[in-house]
Amino acid sequence: MSPDAEAHDRHRRLSPAPVLDLDPLIDDPGTRIVVCCGSGGVGKTTTAAALGLRAAERGRKVVVLTIDPARRLAQSMGIDSLDNVPRRVKGLDDSASGELHAMMLDMKRTFDEIVEAHADAERAATILNNPFYQSLSAGFAGTQEYMAMEKLGQLRARDEWDLIVVDTPPSRSALDFLDAPKRLGSFLDGRLIRLLTAPAKLGGRAGMKFLNVGMSMMTGTLGKLLGGQLLKDVQTFVAAMDTTFGGFRTRADATYKLLQAPGTAFLVVAAPERDALREAAYFVERLAAEDMPLAGLVLNRVHGSGADRLSAQRALAAAENLEAVENLEEPRIVDQEGGKAGLRNSPDTYGSSESPASEAPAPDEGSPADPKNPSSERMEKERSADPADRSVDQLTAGLLRLHADRMQLLSREQRTRDRFTALHPEVAVAEVAALPGDVHDLAGLRNIGNRLAAGQPELPEAAVD
Repeated sequence: MSPDAEAHDRHRRLSPAPVLDLDPLIDDPGTRIVVCCGSGGVGKTTTAAALGLRAAERGRKVVVLTIDPARRLAQSMGIDSLDNVPRRVKGLDDSASGELHAMMLDMKRTFDEIVEAHADAERAATILNNPFYQSLSAGFAGTQEYMAMEKLGQLRARDEWDLIVVDTPPSRSALDFLDAPKRLGSFLDGRLIRLLTAPAKLGGRAGMKFLNVGMSMMTGTLGKLLGGQLLKDVQTFVAAMDTTFGGFRTRADATYKLLQAPGTAFLVVAAPERDALREAAYFVERLAAEDMPLAGLVLNRVHGSGADRLSAQRALAAAENLEAVENLEEPRIVDQEGGKAGLRNSPDTYGSSESPASEAPAPDEGSPADPKNPSSERMEKERSADPADRSVDQLTAGLLRLHADRMQLLSREQRTRDRFTALHPEVAVAEVAALPGDVHDLAGLRNIGNRLAAGQPELPEAAVD
């Protein structure tokens, strides 16, 4: 066995990782929510869509909620666009009576729906038309994560789907929705909000007195910083929202507890790269700290080779040997075999005044065609060698170098996986082999689902990237 293969096997023996089997997870009626989280560019959206498709074709009624602003999910499912309303995906194998729906979080529309559901018509109109609310609902920091919590809670409360698959935003903000209830509580309990809501709570003359005395200094200061009209908009917004604040916090806390419940499973998605697995380790540790149920790690784009017995070192050595032979067979190489020195294809030979025939060896000295003279026979073969033969050698050397690069890549990926497994040996791992191209339709998603269920990368006959 080659040194690379031995090291590869030794790494696997020293750091075994349990295999993540996803079919039992998505088949279990008790699994109601699967949350896919991870850094950007690791195939998180594709993983969520593939899991949703596989669960639907195995008989479950599934909705996939993406918070990622990218449009890949809609394209791969054959939908023109996704919005805040679940859209049914067509073209499934429905022999098991499953269904697949997909939607993309519309942050502002979700906020509007909350206001409309928890305020009377007049108060709702006041809030929706408030300039401060319009800015807040369109892109205030943290609003997207809180709205994701709200939408997840809404979907679960409707009890219309057997399984909800959530595709979270990229990077570490993918777990920011875990902090949404805490941040919302801090915001609502903050001194500024208490001051702004106090007049509305006190009401009447007492409220006006508080506003005129207690708020005068703050109003003057904030008016200079923010502008008088903006401060007035904020006060109007807070007064109108006061009766719904408690509902916001209650629902956020309920959704947070839902994420901790046994029916929820988190999947951390990563690639076999140092930065991606470092982020994956952060997710694993954060989920453990929050008592969130982690199902395991999905490792996408794992490279493999069906010729891993040929190590990188041996492939490079073979390539160098072929290239050395090729260089030796180049024209103008001095041939001194048999004690006869001469330059093949030398300019002196071609420029001589004597004819080539005068320098030809006598028949009794052995002609080039004489089989009894090995040196002459080899020279004749070199003269008549097909250039295509040299091209084959060059191509072979190039392929050997490509194979060496692939073996070095496999070795780096294995070392990276081993480091993660050494830190988190309890985390089950499902590996998905790299594909030659992007996933852009249901067939591609189905292929990813099959690989996810296998738990280990399926190496095709040809190498894949």
